[in-house]
Amino acid sequence: MTFSQDSISAGSGEGLDGHLARESPLRVNEAPAKPLPGKRRFRTDIQALRALAVSLVVANHLWPVQLPGGYVGVDVFFVISGFLITSHLSKELLASGRVRLGQFYARRARRLLPAALIVLAVSLAATWLWLPYTRWTANAQEIVGSAFYVENWVLAAKSVDYSAMNASATMVQHYWSLSVEEQFYLAWPLALISLYVLSVRRRRDPRRTLVTGLGVAVVASFGFSIYLTAVAHSQAYFSTPVRVWEFGAGALLALSVPRAARLRRTLNIMALSGFALILLSAVIYDHATPFPGWTALVPAAGTVLVIRAGASGANLWHDRLTALKPVQFIGNISYSLYLWHWPLIVVAPFLLGTTLGTVAKMSLALVAVLLAWLTKLWIEDRWTMRPQHATRSRRVLVSVAAGMIALALGGTTLHLQVAPKAQAAATLARTDAEGPCFGPRAVDKPECGDPFARPVKDANMGPANEYWGMPADCPATKDTLGEANPGGPAICDYSGGRRDAESVWLVGDSHAQQWQPAIIELARTNHWRLKISYSGGCPLADVRYIGYRGSAADPAAVERCGLWRRNVADAVERDKPAKVFTSSFAAGEQINDGSGRSQLEQYKAGFSSYWTRWTQAGAVVYAIADPPLNDKVRDASCVVLSADSPLTCRAPRNQALPEDPIAAAVTAANDNKVRLLDLSRYFCDESYCYGAVGGVPIYYDLDHLNRQVSSRLALRIGAELGAPAPR
Repeated sequence: MTFSQDSISAGSGEGLDGHLARESPLRVNEAPAKPLPGKRRFRTDIQALRALAVSLVVANHLWPVQLPGGYVGVDVFFVISGFLITSHLSKELLASGRVRLGQFYARRARRLLPAALIVLAVSLAATWLWLPYTRWTANAQEIVGSAFYVENWVLAAKSVDYSAMNASATMVQHYWSLSVEEQFYLAWPLALISLYVLSVRRRRDPRRTLVTGLGVAVVASFGFSIYLTAVAHSQAYFSTPVRVWEFGAGALLALSVPRAARLRRTLNIMALSGFALILLSAVIYDHATPFPGWTALVPAAGTVLVIRAGASGANLWHDRLTALKPVQFIGNISYSLYLWHWPLIVVAPFLLGTTLGTVAKMSLALVAVLLAWLTKLWIEDRWTMRPQHATRSRRVLVSVAAGMIALALGGTTLHLQVAPKAQAAATLARTDAEGPCFGPRAVDKPECGDPFARPVKDANMGPANEYWGMPADCPATKDTLGEANPGGPAICDYSGGRRDAESVWLVGDSHAQQWQPAIIELARTNHWRLKISYSGGCPLADVRYIGYRGSAADPAAVERCGLWRRNVADAVERDKPAKVFTSSFAAGEQINDGSGRSQLEQYKAGFSSYWTRWTQAGAVVYAIADPPLNDKVRDASCVVLSADSPLTCRAPRNQALPEDPIAAAVTAANDNKVRLLDLSRYFCDESYCYGAVGGVPIYYDLDHLNRQVSSRLALRIGAELGAPAPR
């Protein structure tokens, strides 16, 4: 987020300094609102915008359901940064024909980097001290990315990795917006200088050239934002070119604020409308809103209106609230408050040993404010106010570079400690797995006691728990059924060359893939020729896929999904296998064929369409019921935080097991060659569903099974099939 505390002395004729304007009674009349002659005033409205923006973001992170669109605070700050920095740069450029780049970059470094690097260092230490080792690598990667201000591109790359979608947030994920801001600060002066040089060479008015050039950039960036948000929403959110237009909107305001006075009532309406637009977007937007795209125009326009209305220097209606000391205080510490709040949210549950309730969240917010205030006094102000720091640009830049390198070394060291810990955990897991009450084995064994109450010895999910891992004796070939010219599925051939070996398929999305450990165990025991094909987030049914977990799917994802499922349906039919195992995360994959039918009815018809083709080709279809929901009914870290008392993580069965379209489709098919495998009894009793069974976490992540649980269910699946199963 761009919460830099730049000196608010805007150009374009708007002289400002660090003193509050004298207040005068608010008068409602139609007289022009003139600036105070000879006075330079502190922009309390901009400081209030800062306070509002950071408050929206913090509230959204603490109470995402109550304020789902609070993320628009980021956009408010992008506009403010564009306005302030362009005001500074254009004033110097138009007055002297130059910009002292060394001093500019050193000022930015002094203002932003010391506090940012301190918080990164604390986050690195907190990760090592309190977070599970399984989260160290991701945190180390992103701490290094944040130190070098490329965190937005790190997250953009992860956003196209399906397996990373369910990963837990790191301590520094919020640094993505700081990275965007620093990239803006790096390029913006060069862009302004280039436009100024162009105006001089062509003997054009410099200000007009700047406005024209920036206007073109704003239009181009806004168009690109709309396009990329439509075709690749996740990547668009973190993309710097997609956000340029928001900085540019503030920049154009800095260059184009008219000197003519406006009626005070008009200015009041502008300011109040601006605040209303920001608040409205924070309330009505949510994770499903196609953002940034054109929807980011609402909070950005609101910010522009507030800044423009305040440019007159007149006292406005909102000053009675926005100029209050508490509001100004939050605005003053907004940068450090943004830096601290997110690491506290991530680490607090591990420090407290429980998920955060309302009281804990409110206390955390107060702690964040305290840390922000201390950081402002002891770090930000020291680096910006002391003369020795202000005059030694080279020393500042060298010090910052040293801090970045130190964080990179620290992050690398943290990452290197993961492998030994993972190896030790895997060894322990192999030893424990031999026990008669390990995992699902504890169910239906009176000597094991309550299978869901057994303490969890190791709740950390490492490489040994990854559901997608392939065993060494299965060097699977590449699955090419998702390609335009498909070849075939991946194959694990356990037939040993037997001519009578059964051809068996395991197909579906990642919720079919989570059963891979169990199905491979059965394939090994029964000498199957196992054929595998998956597409994460894509339902294997004859349906019109439109979204995942409530967010609209990108057109490219919709096209890929359709191509893959058609290829798989055809390939299975051609192969005429003996068995087909399939499953789907139908509760999280949205479909809509425009018929007006419910999703359940569409899924029933869509599954049946493919299953009928496969059974007519001679296969028996085993549809595996989806396990109970996890992150929708409990905190995903619950078992880690309550390893000694896993019953804490139980959830009512009727909430964790909503009606499953897979099961409904099997019932509707009324075909003895379409059979349901329902293993929910190993996750639930008659009243509740749980987070652990037999001392083993059931889930690897937000909604996939732990490999240790899936593989131990091979025996139960084999019993349902009447086939030999591993012991």
